[in-house]
Amino acid sequence: MVKIEEIKVLLYGVGAVGNLIAKYLLQKEGVKIVGAIDIAEDKVGKDLGEILGLNRKLGVKVSDDVNLVLPKVKADIAVHATSSFLKDTYPQIASIVKHGVNVVSTCEELSYPYSVEPKLAGELDALAKQHSVTVLGTGINPGFLMDTLVITLTAVCQKIEKIEVIRVMDAATRRLPFQKKIGAGLTVREFQRKIENKQITGHVGLEQSIAMIADALAWKLDKIVAEPIEPVVAKKSVKSKDVKVMAGEVSGLRQRAKGVMKNTEVIVLDFQAYIGAEEEYDSITIQGVPNIKQKIQPCVHGDLGTVAMVVNLIPKVINAPAGLLTMKDLPVPSAALEDMCKYLKT
Repeated sequence: MVKIEEIKVLLYGVGAVGNLIAKYLLQKEGVKIVGAIDIAEDKVGKDLGEILGLNRKLGVKVSDDVNLVLPKVKADIAVHATSSFLKDTYPQIASIVKHGVNVVSTCEELSYPYSVEPKLAGELDALAKQHSVTVLGTGINPGFLMDTLVITLTAVCQKIEKIEVIRVMDAATRRLPFQKKIGAGLTVREFQRKIENKQITGHVGLEQSIAMIADALAWKLDKIVAEPIEPVVAKKSVKSKDVKVMAGEVSGLRQRAKGVMKNTEVIVLDFQAYIGAEEEYDSITIQGVPNIKQKIQPCVHGDLGTVAMVVNLIPKVINAPAGLLTMKDLPVPSAALEDMCKYLKT
């Protein structure tokens, strides 16, 4: 590998999450933001510093044409943060790959796309190998808490019968768009109608996490079942900074998915996010030899964790072999606290 003095990063998507990632990258040594892509009319043509709410210009103008920007900036990697669904993000990611640029993306379905979009996954893998770059989908969940961390904990087991993972979040600590995404403040009837109309999609990634765990354990699941999204109804009035939920209204949601093998539930994921959760935690229970019970209290903050995962994985993605990879294909994840270039192979 050619020695890189400074990792050049292109931002593809500077919305809520992309904004947070950009601000964190500006704090890091050994990395430089060299370009920014977004399709929002109120962002295109503006300096990235203005978009981020900084009191200075960064000399990087937001463009809506990746094919115009990438040949000029010669980025090493693109941080992609636009949509949860691979059908929507495939053209965007492919356009980056065709310029010979690595990609780390927050697209939830990309974390393990073979379970829902095998054809697109195969095409993206072939394209990445053709252009000698790596593509990875990651984040806090999916990407770590309900899959990579689970896989790591299984390493001390001689036998595994069942895995159960629970994530409970107080949505009052999250951004307003997230609170709207989970239906906080709606009536039960409004919530159900928006679920039916797909105006509320809930959390995306449970099926991908199950498939990744099963693949790591070489388990051949008969099926993965995503149960209907359930509203969490407030028993008393609760509120966040932006949303007030009356008793009887929806404060958030609960989603469960399970991997079934030989008519037995062997992997169960339980995701709960609602305003007013009395206890926040991430727990992993492995029934086997030995039994494993791990609990993180409070739960890992979603936004902070996602930003850290994406940025910390930049050197590992650059170091990785070409192709579409998942978290189980990479070395053990870790923080990159020093100059980012120190973590690159030379």
